[in-house]
Amino acid sequence: MLRITPILLAVLYALVMYRISVWRTHRELDAKSTELADPALKRMTDRLAAALDLARIPVYIYEIDPVNGLAAPDGRIFITRGFYRKFRNGEVTAEEMASVIAHELGHVALGHARRRMIDFSGQNALRTALIIILNRFVPLIGVWIANGLTALLASRLSRADEYEADEYAAALLTKAGIGVGPQKSLFQKLEGLTQQRAGVVPAWLMSHPKTGERIAALEELEARWDTGD
Repeated sequence: MLRITPILLAVLYALVMYRISVWRTHRELDAKSTELADPALKRMTDRLAAALDLARIPVYIYEIDPVNGLAAPDGRIFITRGFYRKFRNGEVTAEEMASVIAHELGHVALGHARRRMIDFSGQNALRTALIIILNRFVPLIGVWIANGLTALLASRLSRADEYEADEYAAALLTKAGIGVGPQKSLFQKLEGLTQQRAGVVPAWLMSHPKTGERIAALEELEARWDTGD
């Protein structure tokens, strides 16, 4: 029992920290967001809502500059002010913005926030177990190895979620009559919009898949749909 106590404590600590993080996120979003009121984007969200048999899909503007979309743990969908500014400037189309909203709806529908809580707790327990084991053989550097291995695992799980949300969005956009085209064209713009530089971070450490890989996955998905698989 004494051997697994540190692991149990690590799981408990992870759960508490996750709950605190969720609370802080809610407070931040409540303080810095308002519901989006844009006629062009509402026409897009109305089409997504109709495809899902919903009355409406509320979307909120999160008042920060980085270009991003996010799904809050409570299920709300947010577009950052920076992203909305790109749309207003004509750098992103309404259909491409709809693809972002559909992607975030995928995270909600597929329960990714809940999965993150479970994954985070498991990763914390794994990290603790690895530190205990590795420190017996490689003192001092065991903790660095453990942290590196769990970071790799976290990145891989996050990328898996992104692929799932992409697939959900593709299906929803197709059903709504918008199609997968805007989803792919937005991916092609993404690095420029977010001012990222490809190759700076190794693909296996990135929380999101590479742009080319995401587009290829969508094209493979379209090919399967065309053949009825």
